Amino acid sequence: MSDLDKALQRLEQLRAEILELHEVRGEASAVVKLDQSSTGRLSRVDSLQRQAMAQHGQRQALARLRSIDAAVRRCHDGTYGLCIDCDEPIDERRLEVDPAAALCIDCASQRE
Repeated sequence: MSDLDKALQRLEQLRAEILELHEVRGEASAVVKLDQSSTGRLSRVDSLQRQAMAQHGQRQALARLRSIDAAVRRCHDGTYGLCIDCDEPIDERRLEVDPAAALCIDCASQRE
């Protein structure tokens, strides 16, 4: 199996994991009912906080899915492993940690 095939396999695995978590978070981010007769004030605040955290997790998951999709496109167009800013190779260790990495460490540091 080539390195590119391994990367694609890892990206698809990450995608599946994120989609699974996305479903769970979807249930947790549902609208909170503010029925004061059935729940106390602190319970409602706690529910709203859990909802906000789940919604934030959903946004992060969607952003991660977009980066994985972009990495898959780079695999297919022959630019996977090259920095999208400077076109230099991304260190293999960086890609092992994050197979969707689009920037070399220097360019990523400059963006921060």
